[in-house]
Amino acid sequence: MKNNRFNQLFKLDQNETTVKREILAGFIGFFAIVYIIAVNSLILSEAGIPLEAAILATIISSVAGCLIMGFYANVPILLVPGMGINALFSYTIVQSMGITWQEALAVVFISGLLFMFIAFSRFAKRLSEAIPQSLKEAITVGLGLFLMLIGLEKGGLVEKGTNSIIALGDLGEPQVLATILTFLIAIILFIRNIPGNFLITVIAGTLLAWLFGLIDVQSAEETAFSFSEYMEVFGVMSFDNILSLTFWIAVFLITMVLVFENIGLTHGHVAFINRPEKFARAFQANSVSAALSGLFGTSPTVATVETTAGMAAGGRTGLTTVTTGVLFLLSAFFIPVIKLIPDSAIAPILMIIGALMLENIRHLDLEDLSESFPAFLIIAMIPFTYSIADGIAVGFILYPILKIAIGKAKEVSLALYVIAGLFLFNFIFHVMS
Repeated sequence: MKNNRFNQLFKLDQNETTVKREILAGFIGFFAIVYIIAVNSLILSEAGIPLEAAILATIISSVAGCLIMGFYANVPILLVPGMGINALFSYTIVQSMGITWQEALAVVFISGLLFMFIAFSRFAKRLSEAIPQSLKEAITVGLGLFLMLIGLEKGGLVEKGTNSIIALGDLGEPQVLATILTFLIAIILFIRNIPGNFLITVIAGTLLAWLFGLIDVQSAEETAFSFSEYMEVFGVMSFDNILSLTFWIAVFLITMVLVFENIGLTHGHVAFINRPEKFARAFQANSVSAALSGLFGTSPTVATVETTAGMAAGGRTGLTTVTTGVLFLLSAFFIPVIKLIPDSAIAPILMIIGALMLENIRHLDLEDLSESFPAFLIIAMIPFTYSIADGIAVGFILYPILKIAIGKAKEVSLALYVIAGLFLFNFIFHVMS
């Protein structure tokens, strides 16, 4: 009887799958992505969000995202707070642009609403076509370098130099040694494609940190689950500065990353399971989940690369995603343990994810400098300025300038001219003020 209900709800027979296979795929998908609870929470804490509240916000947004995707779109695409965009949230919007984390959550909410408007209309295709592919790829590569830099910094492998901007960290420090050993474990497990490699890395890295005396296990007994602390984050979006230019620049940045990243990932996922007709509903589910993220107290959810782990295990319907969502809900009971996870256990994962994002550089047209040079500037400026916004802005401004200079102004869309003009106006505004 239960199998019949699942079959009717998720159309298992039509997709040539079974309840057992879908649930197993959901478990595999969960263990492939569960590391996001610790990683995302630590990055959100850099914005000032209390760590325990950030952990719960990550869990709740992941549960909601997976359930929305599973029931509404009926595809096995996992939605959790995204890597890269969480760095944009904490390091650029909050730390660099000076927006409070409460205001940043409002930015996420409004960006999600704009994302919904695009997803439920024909603007998704038009907006995607307006931005050159070279700039889209450059943003991904630049985010990858940024994540690698953050990982190296968190692990103590690089630090501020006395005679240079960045220098090698003290290799004799326990934190650095723990990071190096954890990275070796992480990269070996990843290259060998061991299931749940990132989860194993976090566990092994935490044990190594304990052996080096970097964490106190007894503190777990003193840490109790506190829902009241989370209520200080839930729904506390601040719209006090909604009329400021800085606020809307942040909205623009989050929206652009959300739309372009998810267009690519969602297309790839539905193609992987040979269900391209599901793109529209999956993209719409993605947008609703992203908007809710601001309410829940976290950076936006996105379709994850790790989704392919569940798909490779046979996941073909939303039952896979719903299973993963239920497992995320159960993980809330392990918050005291999650809080013990040190930076040295997380840093190697950031470095590997960042390296994977660098692969997109192969898609650049290196023979056309009017395409490649703006892309290279984006790639370099994002990590070097420690600002995703400034890195993107420089590339978007230079692109139309070069096209005009070589007589190819018509290759630039009107939308890109407007976007470049807004970025340029922002730079001029800051210089004049």
